[in-house]
Amino acid sequence: MHGTPPRPPSAPPRTPGPLGLLGAPLLLLAVLTWQVLADGPVLRVDEWLSRALLRPDRLSELLSDLGNVPVAVPVLALALGYAALRGRATGPDRWWAAPAAGAAAMALVPAVVVPLKAWTGRPGTPAVPPGVGYYPSGHTTTAVVAYGAATLALFAVVSSPAVRRALLLLCAALVLGTGYGLVRRGYHWPLDVLAGWCLGAVLLTPVVLVVSGGSRCRSCSGTGSRRSGPS
Repeated sequence: MHGTPPRPPSAPPRTPGPLGLLGAPLLLLAVLTWQVLADGPVLRVDEWLSRALLRPDRLSELLSDLGNVPVAVPVLALALGYAALRGRATGPDRWWAAPAAGAAAMALVPAVVVPLKAWTGRPGTPAVPPGVGYYPSGHTTTAVVAYGAATLALFAVVSSPAVRRALLLLCAALVLGTGYGLVRRGYHWPLDVLAGWCLGAVLLTPVVLVVSGGSRCRSCSGTGSRRSGPS
């Protein structure tokens, strides 16, 4: 009597890659932009939420400053410089890929944000002088891309899980703190900040692809650094 042939091992479940994850923030950004252009009902909720959260104080001012270019960009430059030096000394041949992708993402921020602001022409909150061009929040997008790209570039040269978790938590705290400060101070509507988060996530997707691709190549080839030899 023949036995039952063994079943082939099942393949592990596939997780969505960075390109798949791009769809959610891009779709949400499109919906939010449509609501701003059409003066949709979401704006009524947004205005109510802004009135509930608006409490200008010194802390909200300091937190909003985290999205300023003179604050966020030097942090990114330091992280990219360290990642480049560390990668060149101990990393793979394409040590420059992650720092270059991070710098390119940061350079795209004004190129994307400025036309969107001009196109939507959204007025600001009652806490700021009359004017338009507040959607999406450039400070929020700057914070997401600068701190996010810095974290991803460091991921390319840091292998300690504890250090990676600490970097991720710090990045989240800086990004969330910036958004909270902007809304609390009244510099932006909550919807502006949410759109900035979405736009920043879209701009970071190529950096995620570069970093994850480099890690996958190192793991598939079974090689470590040029100095340490095969792992």
